[in-house]
Amino acid sequence: MGEEETLRLTWEGQVAHIQLARPEAFNSMTPAFWRELPEMVTTLSDEGRARAIVLSSTGRHFTAGMDLAVFTEGGLAGEAGEGSGPQELGRQRAAARAQIAHFQGSFNALEEARLPVLAAVQGGCVGGGVDLIAACDMRYCTEDAFFCIQEINLGLVADVGTLQRLPKLIPEGVVRELAYSGRRLPAARAREVGLVNAVYPDQEAMLEAVLGLAGEIAERSPLAVWGSKQMLRYTRSHSVADGLDYIATWNAGMFHGGDMQEAFRARQEKRAPRFEDLPPVRRKP
Repeated sequence: MGEEETLRLTWEGQVAHIQLARPEAFNSMTPAFWRELPEMVTTLSDEGRARAIVLSSTGRHFTAGMDLAVFTEGGLAGEAGEGSGPQELGRQRAAARAQIAHFQGSFNALEEARLPVLAAVQGGCVGGGVDLIAACDMRYCTEDAFFCIQEINLGLVADVGTLQRLPKLIPEGVVRELAYSGRRLPAARAREVGLVNAVYPDQEAMLEAVLGLAGEIAERSPLAVWGSKQMLRYTRSHSVADGLDYIATWNAGMFHGGDMQEAFRARQEKRAPRFEDLPPVRRKP
């Protein structure tokens, strides 16, 4: 991974800490962000070294959502140059659909990663920020945090995952209220409805707790953590019977007892277990 315009990556042991790093612009999501985030997450997942990702931010707010440059400069589709896009209306709409799918893919990378992603939110989490945190495995926030489906306030329909993922996380009636009204969901209410797992007095306390939890996850078998994430993703959109069949096949192929033996051995020897990293994923021949 090279120099990023919008993100900063640091390490806490085998926990990768990704921070949105444009506080002066409230971490708005520029065209560069939509490339850099999936590239970074996918690389961390493919390399196999990281055992968990903590996704946090800098400054007063987590993110203000989509940056205006995405619209005024033509976004990702406009990078090829002004006037280079299709002129016929049907083809213009096809290009617009492809761009939306590209944005969606940026956050799909969080779900598809082989390791858990923990979101730590301070201040405002607006628009695309809700799409982002909904694709993470767990969410935590500070007392001053709030969440807003901002798109409805701009005359838009949220299209990068909020309306698809939030109903799987919190009561549908709450989602509809937020999606139709554009109201802010404050931290206490977010905890009450289950959007976040815990609320902390400030960002320092939140990051200490979330990085600590990520460190605990990093001590577990990465193969078992990956399998658990896969099963939870699969079960969300399949029946219990389908899920049971899938885990039977998964464990028949993946479980060979080595990590379990190491876990028992470490417990007997009163030490932390030492598990192999996941094998790297090579996407190019």
